[in-house]
Amino acid sequence: MFTVLLHLAGGVALLTWGLHMVESGIMRAWGAGLRHVMAGSLGNRFKAFFAGMGVTAVLQSSTATGLIASAFAGRKLMTPVTGLAIMLGANVGSTLIVQAFSLDLSWLSPACLVIGMALFERGKGSQHGNVGRALIGLGLMLLALALLVGTMRQAESAPAVRSILAVLSGQPLLTAAIAAALTWAAHSSTPVVLLVMSLSGSHAMALDTALSMVLGANIGSALNPYIEGAKSEDNLRKRLPTGNLLLRGGVCLLLLPFVSVLASLLHTSSSDGAQLIAHVHTLLNLAIALLFIGLLDPLATALERLLPDNREAESPDAPRYLDPSAIASPSLALACATREALHMGDVVGDMLRRSLPALLQGDRRLVGEVMRRDDAVDSLHEAIKLYVTAVTREGLEPADARRAMSIMSFVINMEHIGDIVDKNLMELASKKIKGKLCFSAEGATELQALHEQVLESFQRAQAAFVSSCVKTAERILDDKVIVRDLEREGADNHLLRLRDGRPESILSSSLHLDVLRDLKRIHSHICATAYPILEQQAPQS
Repeated sequence: MFTVLLHLAGGVALLTWGLHMVESGIMRAWGAGLRHVMAGSLGNRFKAFFAGMGVTAVLQSSTATGLIASAFAGRKLMTPVTGLAIMLGANVGSTLIVQAFSLDLSWLSPACLVIGMALFERGKGSQHGNVGRALIGLGLMLLALALLVGTMRQAESAPAVRSILAVLSGQPLLTAAIAAALTWAAHSSTPVVLLVMSLSGSHAMALDTALSMVLGANIGSALNPYIEGAKSEDNLRKRLPTGNLLLRGGVCLLLLPFVSVLASLLHTSSSDGAQLIAHVHTLLNLAIALLFIGLLDPLATALERLLPDNREAESPDAPRYLDPSAIASPSLALACATREALHMGDVVGDMLRRSLPALLQGDRRLVGEVMRRDDAVDSLHEAIKLYVTAVTREGLEPADARRAMSIMSFVINMEHIGDIVDKNLMELASKKIKGKLCFSAEGATELQALHEQVLESFQRAQAAFVSSCVKTAERILDDKVIVRDLEREGADNHLLRLRDGRPESILSSSLHLDVLRDLKRIHSHICATAYPILEQQAPQS
């Protein structure tokens, strides 16, 4: 018995891993294109239904489709009705590979493995390599299905197996709960339904038990996006998974008491148990879609009342572009992270721009505003760091790995610049206000000249980060000499004014020299953003 369970667990694990490889390969190869397909379907519910079905048929993950749709809904890019139609389509799309596996595809597994391995080895780090990854995953899924069927044929006569299946036969609620839990653990209904197909096809499982497990798998599949959405505090992102759970899960729960009746009706419809289960799985989701696609408006209204928009006016400094649904497609996710890093750069740039006026004018209100924005910088830094880390958990192509490191370097240096402005320059501004100090007219002019040069380099750093332009990066490093000369000239002139006994220079001496030093430190961090760009180009030069 233990050996049978171990072989079953191994087969399901191989099936789940193959599914994961298919999803990750497709997302890496065509993830951005699939999102564009979905974005182009926002016109009406029927377009949205077919887009959801098509994207899920390719990805083989209704959870991934649900996360993409929820991200669109969270940004108010689609109406709740359109989003629910996408979810209905996704439910149908997830059944199509089950239909394909109900056919005799024994020849396809070795073909997918051989072709996929050749593409993967030949095209590592390219789109061909990602297609190869998806084909290997498909081959593993077919191989796992064959292993499951073989295991069950050997085990169907075992007394222990028959006893367990006999207990489940009279407990549709327990059977459905087990299937739902397995689906939640696998993050997909496909492995569970395929397991049920193999059990039913080998006559090891009664039809009513198999139907209960199919219903449970559909409930579990609806639970996955709901649980993922529940992690968000944004009610807009929760609406679609909640609506999908109410529709798909609700219908399946209503059908559970009638599985014996359904089994009696379906018993004579097909001699192939595996094919029958595949048809039931597809027809169930198709029936739910046909039944509810015209009734989505009242459900959308109910969801808006149940989950009202709980977002306050969004802070301009809050993260905007870190789309969690893009993480499965590294190139797309890194583009999101790049946009957010630029947003962080804009906040830091605004702090830097306003820092010297706050210092020279002695404006307490302006000092307070600049200091408060450093909290936003810290928050953005943390959010981008966690997002990029999530993207890099799986192996990245070399170009994506370099881009991820460049993004991390940029945001780390932005965070350091924000800290210098907040904890050094603004601290000096507060000290200047408290001591009622002032700079000499010449000293203020010299500080302004250095500040303007630092700002100019900062703008170049942002441009270089976006474009990865080597010439712009080199120009930033050339600015280092200018900044060093301006800082040295400012310090020398200040010492001359001290020697001449200028009262304002004597009183503000340490303050003046500290500002020069901090502006130079800021420029050092600006220069640090240029090095990853130059290092990326080094092998090609």
